[in-house]
Amino acid sequence: MTPAIPSAPAQLALDTIHQRPVIGIPSWLIHVMDHAHIERLAGANPGDYRRDPRATYLAFQRGVGTCLLDQWIPDNPLTMGSGGYAGERRATTGLARVVVDGIHIDSPEAVVEHLEGVAFPALRQQSAAFDEDVRVQQIIEGESQIQHVLGPTILKSGYGYVRFPSFAYGTYGYEPYFCAYALYPDVIERHFQLQSEVARVHNRAAARAVVEGGLPPLYRLDHDMADSRGTLVHIDSLDRLWLPHFAHSIEPLVQAGVRLLWHCDGNLMEMVPRLLEAGIAGFQGFQYEDGMDYRRICAMKSKAGDDLIIIAGVSVTTTLPFGSPAAVRDEIRWLVEQGPRAGLFLGGSSTIAPGTPFDNIAALVEGFAHYREHGRSATG
Repeated sequence: MTPAIPSAPAQLALDTIHQRPVIGIPSWLIHVMDHAHIERLAGANPGDYRRDPRATYLAFQRGVGTCLLDQWIPDNPLTMGSGGYAGERRATTGLARVVVDGIHIDSPEAVVEHLEGVAFPALRQQSAAFDEDVRVQQIIEGESQIQHVLGPTILKSGYGYVRFPSFAYGTYGYEPYFCAYALYPDVIERHFQLQSEVARVHNRAAARAVVEGGLPPLYRLDHDMADSRGTLVHIDSLDRLWLPHFAHSIEPLVQAGVRLLWHCDGNLMEMVPRLLEAGIAGFQGFQYEDGMDYRRICAMKSKAGDDLIIIAGVSVTTTLPFGSPAAVRDEIRWLVEQGPRAGLFLGGSSTIAPGTPFDNIAALVEGFAHYREHGRSATG
């Protein structure tokens, strides 16, 4: 399937990825969880989102002026109801008893038992059975299908097909996994190493898919490794156990010129220079209230010496839910003034939760439209 020829908003996004001279500042997707807000911004009727979530969500993204979208999750707001989260209970979302492949994960030793007995052999098998040519075509076809759905005005960039070593708290739960991390670091590093070997062959295919399929050379990596205090484990342990395997896994993409962004949750300041050294080319997210120094990060350079690609987000934890429309406008202006001279996108810092005032979201959308048209000249 041939990707749609991009029109002005998508072309603005593509030019910004390549850090070409542009006038406007493109908008990244905003992900709103309140169904009524989605419908209002989509120009839809009450109840339309539940009746036809995909069409309504697409109309919403078009209605708010999205130029660049990486994660296509139109059904995701259905997991949020009037009483809060309504999705499936898992190891990190309230599951009372975690059982994985018949093993009750109630201790760090149970984590090690599953890693050594089940996870490690499975990773070795994945490496042995991997078919690079098949995977290249799967990625190209999958990305092209989503681009076809989005149409020519919204550019689809990469998400969901690159792999890298990650913490396994999503499988085992926070307490058992991080106790195992502390008590059995050799086992945990072996897990990172095996994940890295599988990831590297996947990422060779991903790099080929971007080049051979003419896909936008931008990909967002997404894995929460920090909270408001800092990294979830001591940074020195990440240097020893994780970072070399992470850098090894993403090397094919870096060498192919794919710009990799890191999604920021919590305070990742200690990780930022390490991620840049590994080949990361930019960041998205930023919890400013937790210590993420946006101005300092935007002044940094990639390992190749280029300006960073930055998806700057108005805060979804402070400004949008608790501020005013004027505060939203002021924060957008600040993000533009302090952002990189080339490679800047505007969005929300993360998902916009139910309860966020509609007037604040409207101010966000209006501000993005203003900067798409006028660019930096709009700041005075």
